[in-house]
Amino acid sequence: MPHAPFLPVLRELAAAYQAFEAFSAAHIRSLDLTPAQFDIIATLGNTAGMPLKELGEKTLITKGTLTGVVDRLTDKNLVRRVASPSDGRSQIVQLTPQGEAMFAAVFPAHLAYLAQAFSELSAQDLVSMEQTLSRLRAAFMAARAGKEP
Repeated sequence: MPHAPFLPVLRELAAAYQAFEAFSAAHIRSLDLTPAQFDIIATLGNTAGMPLKELGEKTLITKGTLTGVVDRLTDKNLVRRVASPSDGRSQIVQLTPQGEAMFAAVFPAHLAYLAQAFSELSAQDLVSMEQTLSRLRAAFMAARAGKEP
């Protein structure tokens, strides 16, 4: 099989994501949260809440897993489900006051923790990476739009 010139990019992208996840998850677990729980709290922070479907779209959590994570956060009194005022069939997931306090404490702490890893990179490095990743995302989106399975 001929060597595809993009394979090294795929390997590095996967390795960078795995390194990020390992670094990030270690800190999140020290906050007594799972990465999925943190993802939901961070996504709901500074919002009035959102339907489960939208929450699933804005996080990297699959629908089946999302329900269980929301249930566990409900048990911890960090989120609540309320009836949607516009659609009686759906529910809105919101942070409780305790969840809002958790968000206010853990989100800035986690950003400060992540800043350690980014501190070795220049402002230009960060801009360049953002632009490159944006182009890569756009290429995948365009390819998907043209070739739906």
